[in-house]
Amino acid sequence: MGVILSLGERKAGAASLEPLVECTQDGMDAVNRLILERTGSQVTLIPEVARYLVDSGGKRMRPMLTVACARALGYEGDGHVRLAAAVEFMHTATLFHDDVVDESNTRRGKRTARLLWGNKETVLVGDFLLGQAFKMMVDVGSLDALRVLSEASATIAEGEVMQLGTAKNTETTEDEYLEVIRGKTAALFQAAAEVGPIVAGADRATRAAFRSFGANLGIAFQLIDDALDYGGATPALGKNVGDDFREGKLTLPVVLAYRRGTPEDREFWRRTLVEGQTDDEALAGAMSRLAETSALADTVDRAKHYGAMARDALAPAPESPEKAALLEAVEFCVARVH
Repeated sequence: MGVILSLGERKAGAASLEPLVECTQDGMDAVNRLILERTGSQVTLIPEVARYLVDSGGKRMRPMLTVACARALGYEGDGHVRLAAAVEFMHTATLFHDDVVDESNTRRGKRTARLLWGNKETVLVGDFLLGQAFKMMVDVGSLDALRVLSEASATIAEGEVMQLGTAKNTETTEDEYLEVIRGKTAALFQAAAEVGPIVAGADRATRAAFRSFGANLGIAFQLIDDALDYGGATPALGKNVGDDFREGKLTLPVVLAYRRGTPEDREFWRRTLVEGQTDDEALAGAMSRLAETSALADTVDRAKHYGAMARDALAPAPESPEKAALLEAVEFCVARVH
């Protein structure tokens, strides 16, 4: 059940990830080979569980950012490949852990690893992937890159703990919610974009520009995901419309709708999200209230704002096919299929 959220008319030549995919193809082929190599283990369950999620789809945006950002600055070595693989392993480990914490049953249209193998096994394989990620960071030999990705790992964990604190808390403010997604989502986008310039030997100003680009792109990406959960086409999400609602997740559209609603509306959100009354009828009621308060449209507008800041951050970077692809990736993330 659901409506399709209009993010603007689709036109010929609409924004696409294809330019980013094309300009990072060689690097990502090497990343994928390294991923397969590093998921090997004599413990049979480890490659079995790890490859299930690694091969389950997804755009691999975060490692593509690392590859593209390094190449945009003329980097010709192979250190960005190891860093990109490390970024993907960090992301994958986070997904494993998230699914256990959130008790999620599906991801990208498939059953989660925790349902197939169990919670304990899923967490431990996630830990294995984190270990492999840090081994690859060390292999690159850049203390700066190691510091940036290590800090991101800690920030992601902090963001997840913060999310537990806001879960089912209808009094959560917009600023508090944005702080959560800066940690759990934007931190890895930020790090993925910064380690490319680091390995390319860029100066501090350039590193700061790419870091800002990644952070703002990550926030925009998550806000659009939040909006699409209530109004997107299921194939575009890789999950069912309303999954966040059914799991009682507090996202920005709900934060806005709760604060703008009537006392009766606020009682509805407490009854559904806090007490778990989230059947199809309740989902229809949630969508109606989101529409009445313009919460979805305003969430998209906020995503566009962060997307604009991401584009502005890259303005000083030299022109290149990679820069053009990164800018188009921002447009794609903000105006995904609807």
